[in-house]
Amino acid sequence: MIEIVEIKFKDTGPTYPFDSQGLDLNAGDACILQTEGGREFGRVVSGPRMVEEKEIEDFLGKVIRKATEEDFTQLKENERREEEAFGFCLERIKERELPMKLTKVEYLFDGSKITFYFVSETRVDFRELVKDLAQEFKTRIELRQIGVRDEARMYGGFGPCGRPLCCTTFLKEFQPVSMKMAKVQDLALNPVKLSGICGRLMCCLAYESETYREEKKKLPREGSKITIPQGVGKIKSVNIIKKSVVVELEDGKEVEIPVEKLKE
Repeated sequence: MIEIVEIKFKDTGPTYPFDSQGLDLNAGDACILQTEGGREFGRVVSGPRMVEEKEIEDFLGKVIRKATEEDFTQLKENERREEEAFGFCLERIKERELPMKLTKVEYLFDGSKITFYFVSETRVDFRELVKDLAQEFKTRIELRQIGVRDEARMYGGFGPCGRPLCCTTFLKEFQPVSMKMAKVQDLALNPVKLSGICGRLMCCLAYESETYREEKKKLPREGSKITIPQGVGKIKSVNIIKKSVVVELEDGKEVEIPVEKLKE
């Protein structure tokens, strides 16, 4: 068994499990962490809990210690340096006329690497830009091209539902979302209403899609003929939530009947 805590690195984004190493940690505690890439700063979201090692699927980082005043000072300094690096990189992008939109700059907590995130509709040859950045900052440089969904995750915001974006709260990976998922849920196939602030189809369309698909198999198909006490007709529509169907009779009248009544 391993004692873990859930850690969040930024105000937005998912949480990740870390080995607490027996430290007395509570929700809200700021910590210094050992990750695959190096040392990072994060906060405890939920207190310690015991899990079996087989439950840990990915790399498990470790909590080194609780953050000190010096660590908070370093964090502020990193934020200042990130702003400077953003401005410098932006100037070089404009000078070199590169087709890319700089989104964010992140310093690894120990300063051993700077990551520059950007969005572009095409592949970008940024080799000369990397040289500019490496010469200026004298540390490891990584330029990472991200998609519009990743960009939305970085900025955060609220969805049409009024809640914080799923990608900034719990989603760790983006799953493919298609218009078929909206269709099986009988939603209005309007891309504008079905799109999130990133401009892509909302991730939540995938949450119940499989359930709707399975439930639909248990109900009569639209267009099929049926005989009910009121007469002969055909099924005009199916309501999966209410588990009912609307039957259009030969005289044009419509009758809504629970599926259980059809079975009787």
